[in-house]
Order: sequence, then structure tokens, then C-alpha cells
Amino acid sequence: MRQTPTGPNTQVVVDRRVLAGYDNYAAAQRTVDRLSDAGFPVENVAIVGSDLRLEEVVTGRMTKGRAALAGAGSGALFGAVVGMFLGLFTSTTLSFFMLMLWAALWGTVMGAAFGFINHLFTGGKRDFASRSAIVAGRYDVLVAASHLEHAHAVLDSVAEPADTMVVETPPAGGYVPASSGHTVSGQAVSAAEPGSVPARPVPGGHSVPAQPSSPDRPVAARSAHEEGRRF
Repeated sequence: MRQTPTGPNTQVVVDRRVLAGYDNYAAAQRTVDRLSDAGFPVENVAIVGSDLRLEEVVTGRMTKGRAALAGAGSGALFGAVVGMFLGLFTSTTLSFFMLMLWAALWGTVMGAAFGFINHLFTGGKRDFASRSAIVAGRYDVLVAASHLEHAHAVLDSVAEPADTMVVETPPAGGYVPASSGHTVSGQAVSAAEPGSVPARPVPGGHSVPAQPSSPDRPVAARSAHEEGRRF
């Protein structure tokens, strides 16, 4: 994209190249923000909209009453401004406010009448209210040709913020504090008490808790009992 100067004091970039294109203005604005946050000279950047079109958004149905009400609001505002201007030439504060009040009142009446008559003369051909705006179908981020490679390098080095956040799901048994033991392959292993039998796994993914040895039963007696069971 080439442009020629239009005046002696006009600073115009002679050659601009397309850095990125988007279908909405917010995305183009985010790209320029990323360049600015990275320290890129954004005075060499421009956002150009193309494929311009006129969009008219219907806001609601228009009746004679709504037309009169809208005219009354506009007339009241206009009358208040006129009354405030004329009140500057009054001598007292009371006269100032009274003049502004009467001007707003007359503006309300005249505005309501004008709105009603204006809508009446349309003959029902436009029984809706709307607002119009000119929007672009595409937004291109243009950069000076001498800074294009730098801009590409900046966008490649600056990571775009993620829209989602990954949250790990806790195990079925509930939250296991870090102080209760170590974790091996997603399973919590707790420290066994001295003299206890380690937990043995059972079908279903659960485990039988460790059984501490009874201090009242001597170890030698247990050994003799076990030897008798063998025979």
C-alpha cells in the first residue's frame, strides 16, 4: 500500500505492508497492543478497514406515543440549554432557574408536538426505530515496510494470552494434602507407622489400611504360633 504526501507538513508513510488481517476491530486492536507492550514503535502501524458497509440495527417499534415522547425529551433538552443561555443575562439566581425551567417546559411541549406530527406524516411507512453505523468487513494491520520483519519477530516471540485454563481434577478419594505422604503415578503413599503391616490393595482401587502391631503380644509368641500352624 503506497501513499503520496498531500501537503508540505503532512507526514505520510510511503510504503505499508499487511502484517495481519482480521474480521473484527477488537482483534486488530489486540495485535497493536501486543506490539506496543513489546516496545515496538507503533507510530509505524496503522489499522485500515475495508469492505465498508452501512448497518442499520432496529431497536424497536415506533408508535405515535413513542414519537411524541422522543420529541419531548429532545425538546426539553434544547429548551433547557436555551433557557440557561438566556438566564446568564438575569440579575438574580431565582430568575435564572425560573427562566431555564420555563424554557425546558416549552421545549417539552413543542418537541412532543413536533414528534407526533412528524410521525403522523410518514403514513405508517416507517413504524420502527433504528440506529445506523458504518462498519468494515475486514481490518488489516499495516506496518511500514522497513519494520515488517521486526513486527513479525515480535508477534512470534510474544505469546498471546490463553483463553482457557486447565484445572486438574482431584482423585476420587478426595484431596490428599502434600504433608500426608508422597505421590507415585497419581496415587498417594502415606508413611507407615513403626511396627505396622503395609496396606495391601484390594479389587476396586481401594486399599486396606495398615494394622499396627499390638504392643501386648510378644513377637516371639507370634512366631511360635505361626510355626504351629505350619505343622
